[in-house]
Amino acid sequence: MSAAINETIAAVVESSTLAPQMIGNLARGLVPRWHFAMLNDIERNEALATAVERQVKPGDYVLDIGAGTGLLAMLAAKAGAAKVITCEANPLLAEIASQVVASHGLSDTITVIPKMSSQLEVGQELNRPVDVIISEIVDCGLIGEGILPTMRHAREHLLAPGGRLMPPSARIYGSLLQSNVIAGLNRVSNAVGFDIGPINLVATAGHHPVRLHTWPHAMLSETVELVSFDFVDGPLDDGSANVALPVTADGTAHAIVAWFEMDLGAGVMLRNSPDNVSSHWMQALIPFDVPVVVNAGEVFECDLQWQGGRLSIV
Repeated sequence: MSAAINETIAAVVESSTLAPQMIGNLARGLVPRWHFAMLNDIERNEALATAVERQVKPGDYVLDIGAGTGLLAMLAAKAGAAKVITCEANPLLAEIASQVVASHGLSDTITVIPKMSSQLEVGQELNRPVDVIISEIVDCGLIGEGILPTMRHAREHLLAPGGRLMPPSARIYGSLLQSNVIAGLNRVSNAVGFDIGPINLVATAGHHPVRLHTWPHAMLSETVELVSFDFVDGPLDDGSANVALPVTADGTAHAIVAWFEMDLGAGVMLRNSPDNVSSHWMQALIPFDVPVVVNAGEVFECDLQWQGGRLSIV
């Protein structure tokens, strides 16, 4: 599939003065725009560079899951890895990563494979289990890009005994949120007197991104840890947990707003908390089906579910 895309782009370039526009239209359908904000996130990039430098040792055999443009793979090579396999399910991104790697003279060290990590096998794409697995496939709510099943498969099938995982763990924090405006980003009842509620059937199910500081809102509870994940040894299946949030102010809670704190290992952390306004990651809004009136001094309890890459309240 990657070769077919490359041939199509090459043909367009050779035959049309409109090639840049046509290539752009093709790419927009294949590569999400958030890649640009992500790659321009200085805090993220420097944290990843530091974590890789501290954990990849000279001579290591490394697997990078989710190549993107090949950044993590090149960081591993720079840290001294003898060989880096990096996989990318998006065929256009895989081709871009191959070109970026080649332009830095690293093609002998880094091999880009246009597959999901769950499709890799020791003895096929990998000549042996790897010493280090590095990956950063997280969304605003941590789990939305499939990090749980990806890490579960990778540690069981692709990692050598005693090998290292990056990140080793992560936590999700949250607080009760009051905001009619933010609730209205994913739900509506009427407009100029007309009931248009049926459109809520196609509202986003589970969590979705919101940049909290840009909208009027009030926090109604203390911040608590909602759930934690141990990628090295812990269970990484779908699940749920009862969470208790001490209410600090009277109001109407429309959602839980959540964010992650990800341990990259070697003392390096990444977070998208509301006060970290420079992060390209927004926060995750987990809406209630029906707003809930709460009062200061009480403890609000609910069940948080993580399933199929979505956080939801059940």
